[in-house]
Amino acid sequence: MNQFLQMGANITLSAAKGSITISHEISTLVDVSLTAFLLTDADKVQGDSGIIFYNQPTSSSGVATLLPAEQAGNTKVYKLNFDMDKVPEGITKIAVTLTEDNSTGFANVKNLAAEICTQNTIIHLSPSSFTNENGIVVLELYLRNGQTKVKSIWRGFDSGLEGLCKNYGVEVEADEPSEHSKPQIIQEPVSKEPGSAMSINLEKVKGKINLDKGQKPVIIEKTPEITATVSWETGTDYDIYALVYTKDGKQIDVAMFGATGTPPLKNYGKGTVEHMGDVGRGKKSKKTEVIKLRLRDDVLAVVPVVYSAQSNGTGSFYRYKVSMSIDNHNGTSVTISAKNANNNDTIYTCVPGILHNTPAGVMISPLELYSSPNSEYRPILKVGDSNMVEVIMDQGPLNDYK
Repeated sequence: MNQFLQMGANITLSAAKGSITISHEISTLVDVSLTAFLLTDADKVQGDSGIIFYNQPTSSSGVATLLPAEQAGNTKVYKLNFDMDKVPEGITKIAVTLTEDNSTGFANVKNLAAEICTQNTIIHLSPSSFTNENGIVVLELYLRNGQTKVKSIWRGFDSGLEGLCKNYGVEVEADEPSEHSKPQIIQEPVSKEPGSAMSINLEKVKGKINLDKGQKPVIIEKTPEITATVSWETGTDYDIYALVYTKDGKQIDVAMFGATGTPPLKNYGKGTVEHMGDVGRGKKSKKTEVIKLRLRDDVLAVVPVVYSAQSNGTGSFYRYKVSMSIDNHNGTSVTISAKNANNNDTIYTCVPGILHNTPAGVMISPLELYSSPNSEYRPILKVGDSNMVEVIMDQGPLNDYK
């Protein structure tokens, strides 16, 4: 059964569990993100768990889950699953919002539509027209007398996500812009006491960025082609390979050499992740190997790995000044160096960082993980408790002798 809900109207849902789908026409002018806020009766979040977005897509209670955005033809589709039977104590409402992160305004977002599906009922929400607004409260899900209701809002904000966050009690903390970087899109909890605010930086980084282990992740623009380049001083023969983790929970190793039960693979997904070729010792003072990324929505994460086999004789990541640089070829590069490595020749594997493929861009987290001494086992990937992909060292197949 199809129903229509006009702006300002509300209706009781046929079930507490369902999904919200929002779509719009794809355009290079706009960059839309969906964010949901879990609110108290005072219309405020309770803390850092009260916001659902690309970097925290699932609430701990299971009341709301944001799925990765998908493309259907010329349409971008966002989906949020909800189960109001799992509303945590003190929460009575979920506000579902949109932001236009290119700051061109929702006037440039064409064919915007929203619908709520529960059981066999689809409720269509009619949007209003917008001009310069870059933030919108689309709808509110709320509990009333034990029933789940929805209200069509479509209220616009000129201050985008910052305005929405302040409206719902989220403290917005922006970094000071510099010549090389801008504020980051990162969640940064301030306090977990009920009713406290949390801090969140909102913008993608641009320029040349250096990341060290322990620093917050950064978001860069996802361009059609991104390169991961590992460099080192000549004198040994390092190899770079990539671990790819897909939406269906599979790990694919893109490497020019095999491992036990894992054959060599230069190219995955018709160029989605592609190794550009092995480089030997040579005579150049600086050596590099490159992996190209043309990220599709079915790839959740990519982990570049630096490896030096026992047969090379030496493998100190410290001595050979190993570093990894991620470049989107649109003015932004992020470099992670092996600064915490020691001068140990029996450590053969280093994971500088991990790239998460999110709807808002590519999130780069500095890890700088090292294998155990004398281990030539590959890392494996898994989804952790935070619903983010994690790297487990030395638990994968044994690399083939090189």
